[in-house]
Amino acid sequence: MMFPFFLTFLSNSGVWLALLCGLVGLGFAYYLVRSVISCSAGNDRMIQISGAVEEGAKAYLHRQVVSVGLIATVIFVILVFARGFYTSLGFLLGAACSMAAGYIGMRIAVLSNSRTAQAAMSSKHAALRVAFNGGAVTGLLVVGLALLSVGLYYKVGEAVLGSQERAVNSLVGLALGASLISVFARLGGGIYTKAADVGADLVGKIESQLEEDDPRNPATIADNVGDNVGDCAGMAADVFETYAVSVIGAMLIGSLTVQNSPAAIVYPFLLGGISVIGAIVAIWWVSFRKTGPTQVLVEAVGVNALVSAILYWPATKLLFPATIQVGPSAYTSRQIYLATLIGLVMTGIIVAITNYYTSTAFKPVRSIALASETGHATNIISGLAIGQQATALPVIFIGLAIILSYSCVGLYGIAIAVMSMLSMAGTIISLDAFGPITDNAGGVAVMSDLPKSTRAVTDELDAVGNTMKAVTKGYAIASAGLAALVLFGSYVSELRAHFSSLGGHETHSSEYSLEQPKVIIGLFVGGLLPFLFSSLSMQAVGKAAGAVVKEVRRQLQSKPGILTGTETPEYGKCVDIVTKAALKEMIVPALLPVVFVLVASFFGYVMLGAVLVGTIVTGLFVAISMTSGGGAWDNAKKYIEEGHHGGKGSPAHQAAVTGDTVGDPYKDTSGPAINPMIKVANIVAILIIPIVFK
Repeated sequence: MMFPFFLTFLSNSGVWLALLCGLVGLGFAYYLVRSVISCSAGNDRMIQISGAVEEGAKAYLHRQVVSVGLIATVIFVILVFARGFYTSLGFLLGAACSMAAGYIGMRIAVLSNSRTAQAAMSSKHAALRVAFNGGAVTGLLVVGLALLSVGLYYKVGEAVLGSQERAVNSLVGLALGASLISVFARLGGGIYTKAADVGADLVGKIESQLEEDDPRNPATIADNVGDNVGDCAGMAADVFETYAVSVIGAMLIGSLTVQNSPAAIVYPFLLGGISVIGAIVAIWWVSFRKTGPTQVLVEAVGVNALVSAILYWPATKLLFPATIQVGPSAYTSRQIYLATLIGLVMTGIIVAITNYYTSTAFKPVRSIALASETGHATNIISGLAIGQQATALPVIFIGLAIILSYSCVGLYGIAIAVMSMLSMAGTIISLDAFGPITDNAGGVAVMSDLPKSTRAVTDELDAVGNTMKAVTKGYAIASAGLAALVLFGSYVSELRAHFSSLGGHETHSSEYSLEQPKVIIGLFVGGLLPFLFSSLSMQAVGKAAGAVVKEVRRQLQSKPGILTGTETPEYGKCVDIVTKAALKEMIVPALLPVVFVLVASFFGYVMLGAVLVGTIVTGLFVAISMTSGGGAWDNAKKYIEEGHHGGKGSPAHQAAVTGDTVGDPYKDTSGPAINPMIKVANIVAILIIPIVFK
């Protein structure tokens, strides 16, 4: 008698348990904040430089909030009339949490920069610990906010709307808010960081032969600001959105495909909550394990996965003591648990593959470095080839994961595998935020004239951080592709439920036959979207970078004393130019997926479905190719700077700088921004079903 009661209690309380885990994660994040702040920020010069970076980052994000806020207000009003007030309120909540995750993450990263540089003066492990703890604040913040926002909104929706089904449907508004803000954050931050980086490199490194982060370069502060608004704020908003959308997508699939099982809706929350505990254990592991930086960071991913895998089994067994019915088939708790393991294993596989293609320790990066000996063109050719080659293994394993998880529990199995994969976000985002912190720490070390031994430590950690950033982008793209597949499944299921409620037309698989012209056209149009989107974002970087180049040249020509150290550059001019350009150029590409979906919907639900599939498929390839290729170009340059193939200043190094400059907008602007773009298209399609198809 007690067990059925306990099962009912767990089904009803699973969301609250996950929310408690989210609160624990936020509490530990606060502990880490206090820990980082308690470390020494260094001398007055270091504090001054860090303050300038913080001021520039805050100014950009404040302007971004104003610009995006106007667009969000218009969408909110439209949603009020189209889908009701509660769904519209969810849109605002998702947008606000996405912004908050990015802003707070950026703020902590800036506080960590000078403290990491100061810690590097004592030991490598001390610097690693400060940088990783600073990044871990962002990681825990993302998962904690995602669990709390989705969970609380769902529970309030149950009470206000009167049913689980209506509460789940209202969550689509929250997903749209998170996704749309994520596109703007990723795109705007990516344009900012790469325009400043490219502008600083083209004039500072190539024309004036200045070192990285040389204080004589007028664009150096803008470059450091860009690391924070792009890699910290942008990445945090991106993965917050992917995480929240994956939870919501899994809930939608659970409510639409699993018959008479409230536990199917609760289970995704529980997976996310349990993995927060795993992330905390992984963070402690990095703090106390004294070994090589790359090894300990990769080990942290394994520790999180192991803790999660151990705890998932009792949770699965308790929630699903009997079989569940998905369509005509019945599935056991063992099969559901197997789907979670597939997601965890996929995380490790994607991390390993991306590390292979972007680390200086392996052949792909070294082949680009070798190609640099014969010139700029061969460096570019080799980098493009590696980027395209890097798509093969991830796509093969993603396909394998889809087959295996589908065989476990049908479409719900894919949703669970995706949620299991995304549950690792606390640790993965910690790795990502580690990168810009160590990068900026190196900048602080150079501009503050710290000993070369300190810069040697920050350079080593920066190279590791660069690989970690590439690894986490690969993870974000793979999980986004799987999450988009879940959303497409939600689109099809929602479509069937909608037509069933109308008592009229039912969808049939024959309507999606390749013999249908609308299907072929939809696939072509959907496949076009990622290419057009990435083209516009690359052009935006080019325009903004051109403006920075002109400003840096103007300053160096009008103030020749800058290069001799007798005059001070006007850092604020470059910061202001990049800020305005990034905010202006991000609008059109960010709204492109919304326009595509709305136009496609007028040609029917079949063509719209084909557009979504086309976008997912080509988007996955384009994003992986860009991020892996860009990361490989960057580390090929660092490999040469370590003394290989002639070292710094050699012809090979000059060619590698060109490749890195080309790869910058690939890996930090266009490629990552495709993730939220895909999901925006799918979420908008789900939202407009009851409005357009009647």
